[in-house]
Amino acid sequence: MRLIILSNRLQVTVTEDKGKLIFEPSAGGLATGIRSWLAGVSDMEYLWMGWPGAGPYSDREDLRTLLLDKYHSIPVFVEEKKMDLFYHGFCNKALWPLFHYFPALTVFDEKMWEIYREVNAVFADALLRILRPDDVLWVHDYHFLLVPELIKKAMPDISVGFFLHIPFPEYEIFRLLPRKWGKEILSGMLGADLVGFHTYDYMHYFLRCVLRVMGLDHDMGVIDLGHKYTRAGAFPMGIDFDTYALASKLSAVKKEHSLLEKEVRDLKVILSVDRQDYTKGILNRLEGYESFLEKNPVWRGNVVLVMIVVPSRVDVEQYQREKYVINQTVGNINGTYGNIHWTPVIYQYRAIQFEQLAALYNRSDVALVTPRRDGMNLVAKEFVAAQTEKRGVLILSEMAGAALELGEAVIINPHNR
Repeated sequence: MRLIILSNRLQVTVTEDKGKLIFEPSAGGLATGIRSWLAGVSDMEYLWMGWPGAGPYSDREDLRTLLLDKYHSIPVFVEEKKMDLFYHGFCNKALWPLFHYFPALTVFDEKMWEIYREVNAVFADALLRILRPDDVLWVHDYHFLLVPELIKKAMPDISVGFFLHIPFPEYEIFRLLPRKWGKEILSGMLGADLVGFHTYDYMHYFLRCVLRVMGLDHDMGVIDLGHKYTRAGAFPMGIDFDTYALASKLSAVKKEHSLLEKEVRDLKVILSVDRQDYTKGILNRLEGYESFLEKNPVWRGNVVLVMIVVPSRVDVEQYQREKYVINQTVGNINGTYGNIHWTPVIYQYRAIQFEQLAALYNRSDVALVTPRRDGMNLVAKEFVAAQTEKRGVLILSEMAGAALELGEAVIINPHNR
């Protein structure tokens, strides 16, 4: 048996510099989570299919060979303009905002929907060229909601699993999609033998939508489609605990910890680390911190908010606006409350290395994780795992899937400043 994984991005992101191919681990919870799991089942034969990133590449065959030999990966090349309409279009202007309960930001565009269908078919065809009857196919996330059904129609006996890494919305939100689109999306997901979600809430919302849109009821999460059964289940995504719990013993992390101590000295450290996205509630936590400084003058000069914002979807207008407002808010807080001896917010707009992140997790007194809506949120779990001295406090939004598991955290509503 082979495991065939499909996700939008491969486990590595490929760039080319002066004819030389550069491979870097892909960021994000999906890639990180699956890589961690695969590391624990090293004897399993697997292939990972996805998009290698925007080209052009001088030698596609060389890239294909390197990815297969070094990373068990198979690239699918899609025309850049089409991929842009797929990823920055329907995926992130329709599905992403709607599934995260931002209907006002959702774009309902027929052309983008047709491109989404077309790209799903391209990836399904690529899978059919490599799939064997005894393989298990594992399809990931909202980019490929239609793929399970396309594969099942061609290979009815193959085992197909699908996992959604973002929230699945309630029926009143899902029904905002044109009925034709919604029905095709649900039908596509039902093509899988097992459909997985982070929480039971998301699972039940899915089952409710299947009933209201498709007229199909379930029995203990199992839907009878006549020709096959589809089971829905909740499988909360975890982290590689030891990676974070043992990180503080690594010499590189100890070095970063020492450098950090010189900067923050005896200040209490509040940590915020997130990919830049309007769903993450970054502005909400800045407003909350500003209120804290305003109402508690005694803490001015005694606390610092270390804010790491990882660039994301920089070409999307909503994200550009978000970055502008974040910059403005950080400047206002530092300008209003800071002085030559103390900066209230240390702000960094770029990704950081694991060693720096692990040191920050270990040193911070508070982690502020305040998404306005999040499928799971692994930062919350990583922070807890890295707190080897067990003194840190996790402040966590009730809108994150992780809040259902991490009940010992201080659970808050991000909209309540």
